[in-house]
Amino acid sequence: MDVDRSSFQPRLLALLEAIANAHFVAFDFELSGIQSKQSHTVRATDAPHEGKQSLQQRYAELKDAAEKYQILQVGITCVEEDTERGVYVTRPYNFYLNPVFEEKGLDVERIFSYQSGAVEFLLGHRFRMEAPYLEGVPYLSRDEEAQARKKAAAKQDGTAFTDIQLKAEDLKSVEFVARVRQKIDVWRDREEEEPSFLNIAPVGHEMLSTTTRGLNNFEKRLVHQLVRAEYPMLVTIGRPTFIQIVAYNEEREAGLRKSKVKRLEEQLSRQIGLRWLVEAMVGGDLSGINTINFARSVTGEPIFVNLEAIRHRLAQVQEQLKGHRTVIVGHNLFTDLVYFYKCFLGKLPDRVEDFQRIIHGLFPLVVDTKYLATHNCGSISLKSSLDEIEEELRQLSVPVIETHSEHPKYSNLHSPHEAGYDSFLTAKVLIRLSAQLEAAGTYLNEMIVPDVSDDEAYHTAPEDDEGGVSLNITKTSAKGKGKQKMREPKAALGSEDDGPSSHGVSIGDTTDTKPTTKRKGKSRAKKHKRAAAKKATATEQSAFSHRTKYDVLMKMPPSEDEEQVTEAPLDATTLTSIEYSEGQGSNLEAQAHGQTQPLLKQEPKRVGMMPAFDRIFWRVYGNKLRVFGTVETVCDLTAA
Repeated sequence: MDVDRSSFQPRLLALLEAIANAHFVAFDFELSGIQSKQSHTVRATDAPHEGKQSLQQRYAELKDAAEKYQILQVGITCVEEDTERGVYVTRPYNFYLNPVFEEKGLDVERIFSYQSGAVEFLLGHRFRMEAPYLEGVPYLSRDEEAQARKKAAAKQDGTAFTDIQLKAEDLKSVEFVARVRQKIDVWRDREEEEPSFLNIAPVGHEMLSTTTRGLNNFEKRLVHQLVRAEYPMLVTIGRPTFIQIVAYNEEREAGLRKSKVKRLEEQLSRQIGLRWLVEAMVGGDLSGINTINFARSVTGEPIFVNLEAIRHRLAQVQEQLKGHRTVIVGHNLFTDLVYFYKCFLGKLPDRVEDFQRIIHGLFPLVVDTKYLATHNCGSISLKSSLDEIEEELRQLSVPVIETHSEHPKYSNLHSPHEAGYDSFLTAKVLIRLSAQLEAAGTYLNEMIVPDVSDDEAYHTAPEDDEGGVSLNITKTSAKGKGKQKMREPKAALGSEDDGPSSHGVSIGDTTDTKPTTKRKGKSRAKKHKRAAAKKATATEQSAFSHRTKYDVLMKMPPSEDEEQVTEAPLDATTLTSIEYSEGQGSNLEAQAHGQTQPLLKQEPKRVGMMPAFDRIFWRVYGNKLRVFGTVETVCDLTAA
């Protein structure tokens, strides 16, 4: 659904309700520029790790870019989880964002730039460069709102004005002030009550009916300054072409102050615009929303609405959001979160650790689908662009994803690099990919510290900056002095792991990692049998034979002791065959921490659904942002 400046306020309440009811919210941005490629060049002295940047260096670059460039388009997809029907319902929205202030008199300025490469890219994807200014939704960051309030308060108490110091040689100005002072003295000392006001206009134009020209801004400032400094019992009222002077009246002045405050609040409520959605997601204050703005049609015409019913709905949304912090999802999310914070909230900190802490405080759970796509990837370069991942997962019949009937735009429209469309793809990728990864169970051994012995060991490639899946399992005697001793991790009794381990093992690898038993002879026979089968099918099972990690997942063979199941696409029957019993994940987590009791109570797995956000799955995949090209490769939001 496209939402423009006319339809935003009428749709705001429905948007807030969609966020409040969402299982998660996916978002995406289109930008006027990103960090320059020239700045990626790192000297050996600055980055001794094979020319890679540190996470702090990459963050500093992104911070500089976010302070220079502008978000031009925002995509948000709210996803509801219908557990009764086993369906996910998506509501994608697309907004242009207007960088120009629509409300006048807030005294806040924005300076932003366009990058030629970014403009070329946007035009190449049919982005309408004029649309943000003509159709864009307004916004005001928290920092900008604070500036506007501070300046309004300074105007109110007079501290915002700097007096003009006239020089003796500025004869015209000195003569003008003397004339105004003389006129004020005569009017103030009059014996009659009328006239009750004095108009200051150019010489010969004091009578409004004969005024053909007005005071210029400099002359108006001199009149305001003179009365403020020398006549405390008088006040000035600015008019288009003259200044009116009246006697001070406390009741009238209190009314004027109240009127100005009300006008300011109305302006701020309208200018905050898209930030109201951000406030809903971060648990911010929504009390400043002016419900009278809802009394318009989506085309901007005033309409009759039941304001009492609207206020009740808004109160319900606020109550829902109090106990529901939004789970946010994005693809390649590190960059978007830096721009997100700068655009809608405020000044970015200098240290990446402070940024991590702030974001984690705002969002207890953040999911980067690029991290899901490349976790434990080793050094193999697999495709991980949003379009390619979604295309691989599209063939799956479960989980079932529906698009709400009021949001049909992307049902049959392929619109890459439109923010709303990309947020829609991101939502679908998260649902299907997380369901497949949990069904595979390959993440579970990361929660267990393996029992190291001298029997067997394997080694895997570390995560690299190109993405991919590590393939080879090398068994060594590990008896040599100084060698690292590792063994295949043992799955705990009653654990959620009946499939291949991901503790350094490729998803595509079919080596059995089941617990060893006392029947050593049979175990050795099985090992030889598996080795022969592995060799015979090496090409088929190699991750090199798959375009992406998800293709590997969908072609995973069952283990020797598991029942044969249908190959991809997985259906509900397939998922049922690899379900785990309730509480097993909790037992696994307890063992990971050396405890006998579960640390986390979780719901049992749901057939054909993505893992619930209370499952240990998200301990592995949540709150980690992929940052390729850096030494760390990952930004862990919980590490700061």
